[in-house]
Amino acid sequence: MAVVTSIHNRLPDSDTFGGRLSRIRDAQGMTTAALARRVGVRQKTIEQWESDRSEPSVERLSLLAGILNVNLVWLLHGVGDAPADEIGPDPLAAITVQLERLKRMHEDTGRIIDRIQREVTRLEEER
Repeated sequence: MAVVTSIHNRLPDSDTFGGRLSRIRDAQGMTTAALARRVGVRQKTIEQWESDRSEPSVERLSLLAGILNVNLVWLLHGVGDAPADEIGPDPLAAITVQLERLKRMHEDTGRIIDRIQREVTRLEEER
């Protein structure tokens, strides 16, 4: 008797949409700028999608899945066929890319904190 495997027998990818998007983009060696050009959006838009601060439209989701050659349902929900080799042949390179992504996110967070602090200071001075 053959064993049938369905997407429901596998655990879904527990990462967020942005995490999956970032992982597959990194695994394919594509920069956020390159992906933005191919999708027709600003680089900042890709960065916001990857950090789960916004989500693409249905049309852009379909375009992303096609450009990145991944299953749309996996990209969106983490269910179904995941890319066979997300890390790629060089784990050190993949980890380095993720580290750079974290550094950029850290810098973005610092800028946001600075902006909020300036606004708080300004409001306190107006009292």
